[in-house]
Amino acid sequence: MTNHTETRVINVFALAIVVLWVGLLAGVSFLATPAKFLAPSLTLPVALDVGRHTFAIFNKIEWLLAVAALLVVLLSRPRSGIAIAGCLIVALFVALDATWLLPVLDQRVGLIIAGRQPPASNLHNVYIGIEVAKLFVLAVISFVIGRRLASK
Repeated sequence: MTNHTETRVINVFALAIVVLWVGLLAGVSFLATPAKFLAPSLTLPVALDVGRHTFAIFNKIEWLLAVAALLVVLLSRPRSGIAIAGCLIVALFVALDATWLLPVLDQRVGLIIAGRQPPASNLHNVYIGIEVAKLFVLAVISFVIGRRLASK
């Protein structure tokens, strides 16, 4: 394989990883999660418990995607650092979720499941903000890689 062909294949693979991540993020965070709260037969504690487990699993998948995206983007030898910086930013968001936000939200869910009412908090809005930011950064990375593929 020529160097040009190898680089193109790596860029296609990078784009596939990032677009897959966009689809998973949109499906889990912006479609399935809100839809579950519309089901009248699903009690709030059960919906929160399902959400807690869903986001724990999804965070592990995002770690894999973050590492894969960064490695493949680095292998693609980009001319600008936008895609690399984007991958690092998204990885930082995933780390923030895993080390701080999800554990704190899990504690709140645990209180609600136990029948207690935790104090008011904006943490849910912070989580939504991080998810929107991840989606935006991943879209930028997709655009940069897609533009690179289109120009060759």
